[in-house]
Amino acid sequence: MTRPKALLSWSSGKDAAWALQALRQTGEVEVVGLLTTTNAAFDRVAMHGVRETLLEAQADAVGLPLWKVPLPWPCANEAYEAKMAEVCARAATQGIEAMAFGDLFLEDVRGYRIQKLAGTGLKPLFPIWEPDTGRLARAMIQAGLKATLSCVDPNALDAAFAGRDFDADLLAALPPDVDPCGERGEFHTFAWDGPMFRHPVALRCGEVVERDGFVFADLVPA
Repeated sequence: MTRPKALLSWSSGKDAAWALQALRQTGEVEVVGLLTTTNAAFDRVAMHGVRETLLEAQADAVGLPLWKVPLPWPCANEAYEAKMAEVCARAATQGIEAMAFGDLFLEDVRGYRIQKLAGTGLKPLFPIWEPDTGRLARAMIQAGLKATLSCVDPNALDAAFAGRDFDADLLAALPPDVDPCGERGEFHTFAWDGPMFRHPVALRCGEVVERDGFVFADLVPA
């Protein structure tokens, strides 16, 4: 029996990587590509600030093709939605039946995705929906998922966390009002090894800079 084909919304972070692992374990769909929005002005992953060269190495390491969606900068929401509508239409013509997301508990975000996929022919999937993000974070780490904080919101978390590894020490050091998975945008990560990878992505942490109200650790291919 042929499994439905799915794209995975791929931010380059730990939640997307964990969603890939979950989808592969259940086997209910065949993930055929990673859909990533990039900042066309800077050749980086939108919001996470990760270089496209690392994104490409990451996709190679998990063994899936990238579907890049270059966005203008700055990008109005209308432009973003138009680009995503084009991608959904393209996916549907290629026999893809679902779009998966690594969302954890934000109901408004989930509702937005469901609304925007309505009528596209793509079914929304949320394979790691889990309100207990502390338990989820520990499960990721125990399973061997390796990730580094690429972006920090300094209004929610000390800038010194940028560039730190997502590990048990980091979880212990997070303030109690910060979500263990950074689901409210406190931090974003770049996943570089784990059970969903065929091999690690070699990187090092470069310069840490503040830009547009966020603190970014410039992760560089090693």
